[in-house]
Amino acid sequence: MRDDDDVPYVVLRLVLKALMRLLWRVRVQGLENVPPAGGFLLASNHLSFIDSVLIPVVVPRRVAFLAKAQYFEGRGLRGALSRLWFRGLGAVPVRRGSHGEAMASLHVALQVLRDGDGFGIYPEGTRSRDGRLHRGRTGVAWLALASGAPVVPVGVIGTDRVQPVGARLPRIAPVTVRFGPPVDADGYQSLPAGAARRRMTDDIMAVVAELSGQPVAQDYSPTSAQ
Repeated sequence: MRDDDDVPYVVLRLVLKALMRLLWRVRVQGLENVPPAGGFLLASNHLSFIDSVLIPVVVPRRVAFLAKAQYFEGRGLRGALSRLWFRGLGAVPVRRGSHGEAMASLHVALQVLRDGDGFGIYPEGTRSRDGRLHRGRTGVAWLALASGAPVVPVGVIGTDRVQPVGARLPRIAPVTVRFGPPVDADGYQSLPAGAARRRMTDDIMAVVAELSGQPVAQDYSPTSAQ
């Protein structure tokens, strides 16, 4: 679907962009690193729920993030508003839990890339609870190697002050979003599959750490597995 044919997407994007300029004084750096055409991945650190709102709004191309299917299945006015909100953000509904569902999520993302759109992913698997950048899970590299899509590392700064973990409403605070040079999957194709995914993920996370300025943790996030 073309962006200009998707009324909820266009309207919500315009409203949120205006609010971000007015309230959060969002600074964007390195946006020229986002490919002008073709599928691409955005691999970002994750400090707040608002990251999934901020990143799609500042990028000039459509970027999809995964969202729990329950957000699209509610009834009544609340359910309708939830569907409108997440559809407006370009979110893709998925079910999570088992290994099979996790793989299904990756295949949903793969289709987004093959359709020529952008897909946003948090390699840590969840929001950082301690402010450190935790070790990345290899799904981002799996997608890049399977699709050939470039990975643009992203460093988000300040969203943990806009909406800290547990806060119901966003606050006013300056935010910066930094986009790094794309990481191409071609340089990893000669390695064994598992080694290629691990090395590419580690290289991407090293750039994310430079962009975000976060201290690096050597372990996985406590609420996510390898």
